[in-house]
Amino acid sequence: MLRAMEKGGFSYIMANRPFGVLYVGVTNDIHVRMHQHYEGRGSRFCQRYGIDRLVLVEPHGSIQEAIAREKQLKAWRREWKLELIEQVNPIWDDLSGLL
Repeated sequence: MLRAMEKGGFSYIMANRPFGVLYVGVTNDIHVRMHQHYEGRGSRFCQRYGIDRLVLVEPHGSIQEAIAREKQLKAWRREWKLELIEQVNPIWDDLSGLL
């Protein structure tokens, strides 16, 4: 179970379906952020494209590290993101149930 870290953070990727539309985000509390997404308060982009599946989550020791990783992931080519998800979560399960 992933816990909110005192000064840490999380980078994460959500999708609307396997190999579908991807959303890359960052938060200091993954539980609260997923709750916001599932209530439709997460982002307009997620609402617009029906993005509701947490497919990758990475804990970081500081929020600055999490933000740096989010920026890195956003700069990646789509294919690289898909490969990363496939390595960690090959059946594209919604990982929010594991939090």
